[in-house]
Amino acid sequence: MCYDDLMLDKLNEECGVFGIYGHAHAPELAYYGLHALQHRGQESAGIVVSDGRKLLHHKGMGLVTDVFSNDRLSQLQGDRAIGHVRYTTSGDSRIENAQPLVFNYRSDIMALAHNGNLVNAGQIKRYLERQGSIFQTTSDTEVIAHLIARSAYDEIELAVKEALSMIKGAYALLLMTKDKLLAALDPNGLRPLSLGTLGDGYVLSSETCAFDVIGAAYLREVEPGELLVIDQNGLRTERLTNQTQRTICSFEYIYFARPDSNIDGINVHLCRKQLGKKLAEEAPVEADVVTGVPDSSISAAIGYAEATGIPYELGLIKNRYVGRTFIQPTQALRAQGVRMKLSAVRKVVEGKRVVMIDDSIVRGTTSSRIVNMLREAGATEVHVRISSPPVIHPCYYGIDTSSREELIAAKHPVEEIREVIGADSLAFLSIEGMLEAIGRSDAVPNRGHCLACFTGRYPTEIYTDEHETVLKS
Repeated sequence: MCYDDLMLDKLNEECGVFGIYGHAHAPELAYYGLHALQHRGQESAGIVVSDGRKLLHHKGMGLVTDVFSNDRLSQLQGDRAIGHVRYTTSGDSRIENAQPLVFNYRSDIMALAHNGNLVNAGQIKRYLERQGSIFQTTSDTEVIAHLIARSAYDEIELAVKEALSMIKGAYALLLMTKDKLLAALDPNGLRPLSLGTLGDGYVLSSETCAFDVIGAAYLREVEPGELLVIDQNGLRTERLTNQTQRTICSFEYIYFARPDSNIDGINVHLCRKQLGKKLAEEAPVEADVVTGVPDSSISAAIGYAEATGIPYELGLIKNRYVGRTFIQPTQALRAQGVRMKLSAVRKVVEGKRVVMIDDSIVRGTTSSRIVNMLREAGATEVHVRISSPPVIHPCYYGIDTSSREELIAAKHPVEEIREVIGADSLAFLSIEGMLEAIGRSDAVPNRGHCLACFTGRYPTEIYTDEHETVLKS
């Protein structure tokens, strides 16, 4: 295993996608766009470019800066490109699964980049294999390619629409042929996908922070169930289905997205501050200092401090120059791995009652070690506050929790979790408080959020085995 305990005890995003059409420096801009999305996936990266006649591509394992050198980028020539950064949730961590995936398609060639998980990919794959399809990867993204290739339609737009009508789950999808760039979002809009402009060209990205990096102007969000087609005639939009209901993953706001991104017009940093303020309203405590677990919890910690009047301090520091470490064979060395990632600032917490803000507790191991770290640094009390509700159900849409057995809140009530992590007190934000703090429209159910990991009510069918046992609420 190549994940350290700190990574194992966090929800991890599946990937990020970026696309650009109609710019002379498309490969370089795709590189910068993927670099801005690096937080969404650190296992592999890839870029495919087109000059209108052929597709050129390069991908590899590791960070964007590891995969692409100046020489590599200079070999990619074209005015349109799609790119991908990946974190493994479906399929093994190996180069064959790195995206974009490139396929020969009749007399053409196509590239696919996909953010999300398909809940019926296993069933479709078994059917296709019985029909003679041969799969080269273990990624469910390849299922989409096979469905497109089997379509009776010659027009790529119609083939894509037919293929996507057969799949269920989460997908923010980019597809590129030699002369077209297509983008599609699943009918529930579970993953974010934004559309922007740069000069006379168009840009698509999992997050708007990539627009800021390359100087693109935000245009709008891609809508649930929407298919965008960009070619030499410009941009046009079609519908995959009219049966749509936005249920975006709540953790995009809580944890996944970069603080400088905007989702549906809501700034992520300001949203997290509101989560912290609501948490302070629901779970106040007498203390001397508030600190956040870096990086994603800092905004919520600032909001909690502002609401309570307790000073905010950098009580925990993240070492940004530590790569992934192998899990060590002894408890002492595993604990040392966490210390390599985080350290407590003794002069800030010594002799103080500390409120430690974090965005979630998944398995509980890291929370326990951070609480212990603060105590060893001299904190007299450690009160843990979580800016999300307890995660008690697995996610099937692209987050790496596939079993309730992995989730501490699924097995223990809050007081028992407090005992496990060694905190003086523990409180989670309520679902109602979370929805109110995020502040999206209340005109739709659940304010347009997926709450499945909190409630167990999934927005789509969930196929749990080869016999297609179906769960839906």
